[in-house]
Amino acid sequence: MQRTLTTYHKTPIGIGKIIGDENGIRSISVLDNDTISDELLNSETPNCLQDCVTQLEEYFKGKRTTFNLKLNPQGTNFQKKVWKALLNIPYGKTKTYLEQSKALGDAKAIRAVASANGKNPLWIIVPCHRVIGSDGSLTGYAGGIWRKKWLLAHENPVKQQSLF
Repeated sequence: MQRTLTTYHKTPIGIGKIIGDENGIRSISVLDNDTISDELLNSETPNCLQDCVTQLEEYFKGKRTTFNLKLNPQGTNFQKKVWKALLNIPYGKTKTYLEQSKALGDAKAIRAVASANGKNPLWIIVPCHRVIGSDGSLTGYAGGIWRKKWLLAHENPVKQQSLF
């Protein structure tokens, strides 16, 4: 069995905690900046997690809109189906929970889909932040609504229009 490795990486909206091994990235979560020691934050990143760190850095610099990583999330078959569907939401776009449920073949499964979104272990990479309420509200985000708002603004910045 592979030994699971962890690294921490500072992002503009908190500390990214990346867990994985040679079989892929198992989870990425976000922590508040004051929850990790400088020693852990400055420790060397394991080779199998380095590409993930690099791609997240590129995302936050606005140089990456898609990710190319080996993923190995742990969950039920239904959760994995929901998470896979999230990968179809393009950068800078959103879908409602109802649209996501319909895309998965069952409009009535909206609560189960929302619950699976909430258990998404791959922050940003599997873009559950792109799913919003039917009324356009920024509902439910495990990393905090302020982070969801930040991520959506990062992916779709308001362009100042020229008057002339």
